Amino acid sequence: MIAREAQLEADAHEALREHLLRTARFGRQRHPSIRSLEDTQSLLADRDVVRYPVEVVFDAASLQSGEFAYADMVGDRPDAGYRLSIHPQFQGHATALPLLIAYHIPTINFGPIVTADESEVFGAELLGLDQEAYYTRLCALADSIPT
Repeated sequence: MIAREAQLEADAHEALREHLLRTARFGRQRHPSIRSLEDTQSLLADRDVVRYPVEVVFDAASLQSGEFAYADMVGDRPDAGYRLSIHPQFQGHATALPLLIAYHIPTINFGPIVTADESEVFGAELLGLDQEAYYTRLCALADSIPT
């Protein structure tokens, strides 16, 4: 019975991963030049890519040490929207914001079932990067946050 449950869970994550890849490809097709907060805001407003409204704020109050951003539901239900708090260090850092925001779109769309790997797959595909290159850039950004 445990093996069957493990297989079902693996199948569910594979289906989620494939859906995330399709959504990211669609998002890149519809928004081919995501290079600034303004470009990213347009993507966030596209309900075919991001299921729920997202308000981007630059505030570290809800962030844990070393965390670059955190998506928090505004109300009791996802359709009330999310507040994506981004470390204030990145305000005005146009090239960093699409990377940081893209990472959180899968969690905004699907909640806590999303793994870090799935967030990386989505962000890399959305921005047209190799997953390892995307991950390396995210790590460098996170490491740049003063402690």
